[in-house]
Amino acid sequence: MSAVYLTEADVQQLLDMPMAIDVVREAFRQLGAGHADNVPRVRARAPGIVLHSLSATASYLGFVGWKIYTTTQSGAKFLVGLHDAVTGRCEALIEADRLGQLRTGATTGVAVEWLALPRASEVGVFGAGRQARTQLEAVATVRPLSMAYVYSRTAGSRQKFADEMSARLRFEVRPVDRPQEAAEELPIVVTATSSATPVFDGQCLAEGALVCAIGSNWATRAEVDSHVVRRADNIVCDSVKACRLEAGEFVGPLESGVFDWNRAVDLAGVVNGTAVGRNTRDSIVLFKSVGLAIEDVALAAKLLELARANGKGQPLPF
Repeated sequence: MSAVYLTEADVQQLLDMPMAIDVVREAFRQLGAGHADNVPRVRARAPGIVLHSLSATASYLGFVGWKIYTTTQSGAKFLVGLHDAVTGRCEALIEADRLGQLRTGATTGVAVEWLALPRASEVGVFGAGRQARTQLEAVATVRPLSMAYVYSRTAGSRQKFADEMSARLRFEVRPVDRPQEAAEELPIVVTATSSATPVFDGQCLAEGALVCAIGSNWATRAEVDSHVVRRADNIVCDSVKACRLEAGEFVGPLESGVFDWNRAVDLAGVVNGTAVGRNTRDSIVLFKSVGLAIEDVALAAKLLELARANGKGQPLPF
């Protein structure tokens, strides 16, 4: 069977959020059980461009793989590769913008499953881009949402987001004019922005709130402030190893002494039952995600399975 090239259209047609959550949940379970290995992102720079690369092995799926993407002034371009874990043969090359949005949303979905209050029905969302859309979709997949509040810096963007997502998800998504309206007294708060500085005041969080910070994977950027880190009874990372390299939210709290890495646990440990993700109903929980290759590889493997079953993809000459 020849290797295949799968486009953004193939990803859009074959994958959906419930499926992605199932795949990513299992990926974290297998990662915690030692049946997968994840290598944090590395970056190479040249004038005007950054090359980002991540890799992972998933022996439970029979694949190893990588994601490589570039960022320039014109945007980002993503590609995922899958190789057979026995022969090393390339099995698929995948355009991976939509795949990345799905896996990032699905990771938050898994975090909400394990860390949010069971009957949480409201969420605040910071950001109005494509990542914010899949974040809200994922939360709505695992919790019975009846209301979402969205804040972004541009009124038109948050109104468009609210109109689109209200129609898609069939509950009210309300644009708000002040950042605190998307955070205060809410059981779930998601930050999915490109901001280099905190987007709300963490002193306003309700007891029992879960904050999912997913927008930044640079040590020089922080979407949530030191109040969130200080107040969090539980801190869960998609990968503590990766967050130590890339999560800017912890830099200031480390320097000021309100945080140390012994407080953080891996999401894989929570899913496997070897780590505690929430102490009590009133605990504030911070989930920090920087994005892992194992998420990309696992979802790419599912995509390849579906593509072969449905005759999708362009054959490659190797």
